[in-house]
Amino acid sequence: MFTGIIETLGRVEAIEKDQRNMHCWISSTISQELKIDQSVAHNGVCLTVDALGEGKHRVTAVAETLQKTQIGDWQIGSSINLERCLPMGGRLDGHIVQGHVDTTGTCELVQETGGSWLYQFSFPSSFAALVIEKGSIAVNGISLTCFNISRQSFQVAIIPYTYEHTNLSQVQVGHRVNLEFDLLGKYVQRQMVLTEAAK
Repeated sequence: MFTGIIETLGRVEAIEKDQRNMHCWISSTISQELKIDQSVAHNGVCLTVDALGEGKHRVTAVAETLQKTQIGDWQIGSSINLERCLPMGGRLDGHIVQGHVDTTGTCELVQETGGSWLYQFSFPSSFAALVIEKGSIAVNGISLTCFNISRQSFQVAIIPYTYEHTNLSQVQVGHRVNLEFDLLGKYVQRQMVLTEAAK
C-alpha cells in the first residue's frame, strides 16, 4: 500500500524490450536502499525491483501493465515519481493508494495561477462514478484532490512544493498520466452493482 506522497524523482537510464515485456533501469537517491523483490510505486504503478546496480534499480512492466498505464511512453531521461510502500505504523499523509492504475488520463490544461498551478485531465467516462467533488485521486502516483469534475474530466490545484518535487512540472497539454481512483469508491460501486443485480 502507498500513500501518494512522492519520496523522490527517478530518471530512466535504460530501456530493454524483451518480447512483450519492458525492462527499465531507474537511477534515484533511494535506489541504493532498495532490495530485490521490493515493491515501489513508479508514477503510481506498483512494480517489483528485480535487479540492482550502482545507484540504480531495474523494474519490469508486462503487457497488461503497458496496456493500462503510460509506462510505454517512457524514454531515456524521463523523470519518474517514486514512492516506497507505507511501513506498518507509518502516517497516511495522502490517501490509500494501491499502485494498481485504473486507466490513463490526458492533460487538457496547465495554467499558472499566481504561485500555484491548475491542471485539467480528461479520462474515460466509464470511470465517472469514481470521481467526486473534493475526492481523492492519484495522478502519476501523487495523492491529489479533484474538483470542477464532469463525466470526463477533473481539475487539480498544485502547490509549489508538489510542482517542484514531482514530475507534474514536466506534464504538458496532450501528455498522458496514470490515474488510480479512490479504493473506497470502487467498493461502493461494486456493492451497488451487486445489489442491483440481485433485484
